[in-house]
Amino acid sequence: MLAVDLKIYRNSALRASPDPLMALREIVEFPDPRLRTKARPVTVFDAQLTQLIADMFETMYEAPGIGLAATQVDFHQQLLVLDVSEEKNAPMVIINPRIVDSKGSQVYQEGCLSVPGIFADVERAESVRVEAQDIDGKPLVIEADGLLAVCIQHEMDHLVGKLFVDYLSPLKRELVRKKLAKQRRNADSVAASA
Repeated sequence: MLAVDLKIYRNSALRASPDPLMALREIVEFPDPRLRTKARPVTVFDAQLTQLIADMFETMYEAPGIGLAATQVDFHQQLLVLDVSEEKNAPMVIINPRIVDSKGSQVYQEGCLSVPGIFADVERAESVRVEAQDIDGKPLVIEADGLLAVCIQHEMDHLVGKLFVDYLSPLKRELVRKKLAKQRRNADSVAASA
């Protein structure tokens, strides 16, 4: 019920050969203000949305990551793609998600494709019940715990303009900003000398 039809995102054997229909999207990085944009609900379920989802999976797997919110690729609608499986063969699409119940708490070390190379412990609900829509706009309910629950909550934060670094103290958040700025400067100087 949750897995994406592999026609939408090709299985790993087919991913090895380039697919002209899919494109890598640029991942917006902290502290870019576009990451603070609140996403609007998805209202049109069409071929354009299907293409965006395929592009998001391609981008997420290439990064590599386990989740990606549309906000991270500068598309500000309530759309998440996830795959927390070890084999990267269980893609999930979650559209217009809403947490309707949560239980317990857990601390997980999180990272983020928009905050590359930075990891921090974040406390989140241990389990969540999410009401959402699938790629065709049909309602779905997701019961998640463990890593999947963390990933859903993390990606849903992006939809309201929140990042995992917002859970850190202001001092730690500023250190993260400076570290990322230094990484970008170093990458730019390496590129310039090449």
